[in-house]
Amino acid sequence: MGQEAQQVWCDVKQNEAMMSALLPIKESFDLICRELQIGEREAAFYFVDGMIKDEAMVKILGQLLGITKEKMPEDATGFSRCCMPYVEVDIYDDFDTVVRNVLSGAIALFIDGYEACIVLDCRTYPARSVEEPAQDKSLRGSRDGFVETIVFDTALIRRRIRDPQLVMEMLEVGTSSRSDVVLCYMKNLAKPELVANLRRKIQEVVTPDLCMNQQSLAEALIGTRWYNPFPKFKFTERPDTAAACVMEGKVVILVDNAPSAMILPTSIFDMIEEANDYYFPAWTALYLKFTRVLILLLTVFMTPVFVLLMQNPQWIPPELSFISVRDVVNIPLVYQLLILELVIDGLRLAALNTPNMLSTPLSIFAGLVLGEFSVNSGWFNSEVMLYMAFVAVANYTQPNFELGYAVKFMRIMLLILTAALDWVGFGIGCIILIVLLSTNKTLSGRNYLNVKKK
Repeated sequence: MGQEAQQVWCDVKQNEAMMSALLPIKESFDLICRELQIGEREAAFYFVDGMIKDEAMVKILGQLLGITKEKMPEDATGFSRCCMPYVEVDIYDDFDTVVRNVLSGAIALFIDGYEACIVLDCRTYPARSVEEPAQDKSLRGSRDGFVETIVFDTALIRRRIRDPQLVMEMLEVGTSSRSDVVLCYMKNLAKPELVANLRRKIQEVVTPDLCMNQQSLAEALIGTRWYNPFPKFKFTERPDTAAACVMEGKVVILVDNAPSAMILPTSIFDMIEEANDYYFPAWTALYLKFTRVLILLLTVFMTPVFVLLMQNPQWIPPELSFISVRDVVNIPLVYQLLILELVIDGLRLAALNTPNMLSTPLSIFAGLVLGEFSVNSGWFNSEVMLYMAFVAVANYTQPNFELGYAVKFMRIMLLILTAALDWVGFGIGCIILIVLLSTNKTLSGRNYLNVKKK
């Protein structure tokens, strides 16, 4: 905006001309200018239709229209104190801030003779009801979850932590979208350098919009570290999990229009945690964590080790000789495994786009076709089908979706290297896996193995 947009004049007509120049009032049907008289002075309301509370505005207008000329204060500050029957009221004297607030859903009030604009935060956003997340369920925990409205999300955390040390710091990202981003942390528990580092990096983000919400922000913050498939953030849709992490001294990042929270700092051990770990007794939670870690290792190494043993049958102990593939069908084992990796992802994508009424019968049909018929037709060995079925089901034991696909990429890499270079390739793949884990730096200054950066 130009320099003339930095001042609000006393003449309401000049203010209306400036607002019409900055906003497409006539072109956009949802941008409303409501002209009226308050205390025998000309006034104008600017707001976005559908983003204000109608009941509150009816009461406010009834109060304002009853103000007489003698009761009109001399300036906007006095008017907001004596004549404005609403809680959230601010005074601004530049058009840039006024326009940003109007586009965010607030109401701008210009009154003839006042050198400032009165802004009322009567906004309301279309929002779905608070309900339990479909992918982040708990057996004993609460049944609420984050929604797409950031004010509701902060309230869900504030409801659980009634401590004056809890800080909800509002930032703004995106030159066009101007999306709200909230840093949530305990002032007495979170490390000041961590909070300052995250605040600085978010403020330095240069992007026109955050259309993909948290993913757009994450990509802008990560930068060029795309080559490492392991996720650098922990996401949760549960406010109780976010509140527990805040009480542990971590920082939670909320983005408007995103029904989940980003948690920092994080590590590989945080990624495999879930809400049930907090609600069950210590021994039960420890067993569940151990089971998830064991299954995670099996999903990475089961099929590569199977290929390695089939290439070196002399390594198989006599008591495990039953795992040997007696008759290899027309397709080599490694190609069978790679084909099934693609087939599993194809079935998953098909399930996402299948109507609910057809998902169950189609799943049964796909299981029959890919099970018995694919083995009988000579495409796959029954052992390969068994191991890949375990891998496909075991992926759902991990609460983190991004971690599941990172494990999948590592498994495919190990399969290809093992098939090409035998045990040497398997060793190289393991080294690459360890290097990627140990060098996967997060925004908090820690690596993935929870070792502090010096």
